[in-house]
Amino acid sequence: MTPPDHAQLKRILQRARVIAVVGVSANPVRPSYFVARYLKLKGYRIIPVNPGLAGQSLFGETVRGSLAECPPQVDMVDIFRRSEHVPPLVNEALASLPQLRTVWMQIGVQNAQAAETARARGVDVVENLCPKMEYQRLFGELRMGGINTGVISSRLD
Repeated sequence: MTPPDHAQLKRILQRARVIAVVGVSANPVRPSYFVARYLKLKGYRIIPVNPGLAGQSLFGETVRGSLAECPPQVDMVDIFRRSEHVPPLVNEALASLPQLRTVWMQIGVQNAQAAETARARGVDVVENLCPKMEYQRLFGELRMGGINTGVISSRLD
């Protein structure tokens, strides 16, 4: 499957409001923690999902044990789990999150079956990318550090 283009990724990140981060860690040096923290700092509501941390608090929210326990406002699921664990997560998200518009699989996470299931229900799918990195690339944060992001802009920042 062809990855989403710049415009699609930007649209997904602009419309998302409530993101369930599956596999989030409470350890601040783990990627799942600092990605969720970054997205929270950018204004997204982050719903942490990790059965091992259920009931604890992260990012001002109670950690949920499963996607079925998440509030119905979740419109994006960001998955930090191995690829073989993705299909049941996507099925659970589709069954329990009525406002779901995007399933995002982190770097190294891909599952064609789960992606097709989500797309068949009209949900956008992003595989093998990080929303934090894409946000930084698409909204100019990396350009300020002199990195060629492949995005042309007339902004002077």
